[in-house]
Amino acid sequence: MENLDPLRYPVGKHQLPAEITAEMIQTWIDYLEAFPAEFKKAVEALSPELLDAPYRPEGWSRRQVVHHVADSHMNAYIRTKLALTEDFPTIKPYEEGEWAKLPDSALPVEVSLELITLLHQRWVSILRSITNWDQGYIHPQYQQKTPLSAMLSLYYWHSRHHLGHINIR
Repeated sequence: MENLDPLRYPVGKHQLPAEITAEMIQTWIDYLEAFPAEFKKAVEALSPELLDAPYRPEGWSRRQVVHHVADSHMNAYIRTKLALTEDFPTIKPYEEGEWAKLPDSALPVEVSLELITLLHQRWVSILRSITNWDQGYIHPQYQQKTPLSAMLSLYYWHSRHHLGHINIR
């Protein structure tokens, strides 16, 4: 059986650093700020055939990936705001695979590309204001506190991960 890991994880699996520094946080926020333009450029370079083709066997189409990034980053934005306004709230997970099957995942990609652009403007504004990166939330699947610094590490990776899927040819 073919090893699909390079297609599943084009930038590797997420590895949470043992120590998160202020420089790392700055780099990750800067990347989230630049990501929408980089993502849009990569998506706009796709032919219609590639846009609707899965990036790996039994994987999502690139169109679904674009809409998934919007869904996922909206959830991360809300989780950020919850973590900043409540004491380690338990967040609501969602079934991303089921969301990818809903009718809005067939919309033109421009809808989600614009959403990602505007969402990241708001999200980065909040991220740049954070002074206590130990604040966070509890994910019911893991039943442990997730600090905002760890969430930021994950979404830095998540952005690069799905940009990698868009760029697979």
